[in-house]
Order: sequence, then structure tokens, then C-alpha cells
Amino acid sequence: MAELQEVQITEEKPLLPGQTPEAAKEAELAARILLDQGQTHSVETPYGSVTFTVYGTPKPKRPAILTYHDVGLNYKSCFQPLFQFEDMQEIIQNFVRVHVDAPGMEEGAPVFPLGYQYPSLDQLADMIPCVLQYLNFSTIIGVGVGAGAYILARYALNHPDTVEGLVLINIDPNAKGWMDWAAHKEELSGNSELIQKYRNIITHAPNLDNIELYWNSYNNRRDLNFERGGDITLRCPVMLVVGDQAPHEDAVVECNSKLDPTQTSFLKMADSGGQPQLTQPGKLTEAFKYFLQGMGYMASSCMTRLSRSRTASLTSAASVDGNRSRSRTLSQSSESGTLSSGPPGHTMEVSC
Repeated sequence: MAELQEVQITEEKPLLPGQTPEAAKEAELAARILLDQGQTHSVETPYGSVTFTVYGTPKPKRPAILTYHDVGLNYKSCFQPLFQFEDMQEIIQNFVRVHVDAPGMEEGAPVFPLGYQYPSLDQLADMIPCVLQYLNFSTIIGVGVGAGAYILARYALNHPDTVEGLVLINIDPNAKGWMDWAAHKEELSGNSELIQKYRNIITHAPNLDNIELYWNSYNNRRDLNFERGGDITLRCPVMLVVGDQAPHEDAVVECNSKLDPTQTSFLKMADSGGQPQLTQPGKLTEAFKYFLQGMGYMASSCMTRLSRSRTASLTSAASVDGNRSRSRTLSQSSESGTLSSGPPGHTMEVSC
């Protein structure tokens, strides 16, 4: 028998005809830079055009992370501190991201003409299927803040089969807004530099008239009519998030009381003000990671530096609404405590 020879094949991706290895590396680097910068698209919907930016490439058998921002912000000002946080990089390497800008909120958007009829929040939710169809994405994990949280919740009610999970920050499911939108943007836990930054963003926005239209739609929203044990409910895992100094706390607590306790986690973040994704991106990143692990994704993910440096402190406590038999409360201080990837239906109070 002839002696077998071991052959090693080192080139997994064949080069294009006439392409040198150096040129291939340059092309790969250019493609990676393009993905890191994001690709912005616009698509027409029955309610007007919507702009969105895509980062990364779709991963097999994994949903896209789709974000929707609050009033007075766009996707960059609302989510950039969170998704650029160091420990978030492990998450975004595993999921493609789609950041949706509400109409007229994208950078460089022209002011709508006088008399323009801005879409209702229900109609903004109905634009999302057009985005997913354009990208050929079948399912999402939604991350929304304020008005964006409401929009994603409404979308999930209408299209439950396409939503695998929701992270809803400062959601108010009730029909009438009761806080001043400019004031609650400034509730950033005494961080004067951050307060000034976002005050300037809002007050000097060239599309301030557009922002007012978005706010009017939010202020005229319908009640989501959540009912625990009823037909109108979110049927996917949900993480509700609110800052302990936010005017939205009572509304989020009420929302928590109306959702399925086996599917819902409530995260109350201390020292985070009204915008936890801006003031506490590290703590929110860690909570998001455990949320994804609870859904069966990133099971082998390493713990973040935040959790490695602390010890767990977990105690049982009564539910916030009195209807749930038991809930799990996680308290975290600057010296001890960590988020736990326990079962859904627990309350986490975090302070650092």
C-alpha cells in the first residue's frame, strides 16, 4: 500500500482571480470597517419613509437586536454609550443590530412641512415589518426606551411570532403621558456634564419641530391594555428597566404587575436617573447579557468584569404588586452583589 501523505489546506476562503493575499486582507479590513461604521438604509412604508442603520452581519439561527429610541433623541444619542461600552462588545459580536430612527429624527433630517401628519405610535410600530422584510430578518430582540419601548411593545402585541425578547426601559403603557418630555431627559442622576450635553442636544436640535411631532404622537398614545392572564399580553421574555430617580418608576411597576411573572424580570437601577442606558451602561450591559443567556443565547459567555469583582447577595422578597406569590430581589452595593441569571419573573434592584 502506498504511503499516505498528510495534506494541510490553509486557505479557507479562496482568493478572487488575480487577487494577492495582501489585497484580500485589505478588502477584508475595508469590509470590517464598513460594518463597524454601520450601513444606513431607508425604506418606504404605508406611513412614510423610515431610516435605520445596520451593524454587523446576520448570524445563523439568531435574531437581530432592534432598537428604538425615546423622544428628543435619535439612535446615536440614545444608545451609543450602551453599545460602545467595552463589555457590550461580546454581545454585539454575536448579533446583528438594527437601530431604527423615528421619522424626522435621523441626523440631517429636514423639518417636516407645516400641516404634516406625523404617524401615531401604532403606525410607527406598523413600519417595523417593512424594515424586517427589507433586511429579510425573521425575528428580533427589541430594546426600546420611553416612546421606543411603547412602540416595540405594540409591535410585539401585533406580531408575537417575530419577537423573541424585549428590553423595555422607562415604558409607560398607559394612554396619557404625564411628565414633561424635556424635563425627564435631564434626570441623569446629578451628572452635570451629561445633563448639559443632552440639554444642548434637545434645545439646539435643528429638527425641534419634528421632535415636537414625535412627542405629540407619544402623548396621544393608546393604552396597551396589558392584562395578566388575559389575551392582551407580551408572550416573550421581557426585561423591564427603570432608574430609581425616574418619573417613570410607577408606570413601569404597574406594567410589571400586568405581565406574566414567569416571563418578566423587573430591573430597578439605583443612581441611574431617568436614562439608565446613558448613565449606567455597564450595569445594563451585564443585565442584558444574563437576559440573553436566559433565552438560551451566549450560554458559554464569560462573566463581565463587574460581576467577577463582586460577590453575590440574593434574598427573597415579596412582589411589588402583591399579586405575585414570591419574587426574587437582587440588591447590589458598591462592595458586594452581582446580577444573577435566575429564572424569569424576579425583581432586581441594583445600586453601585
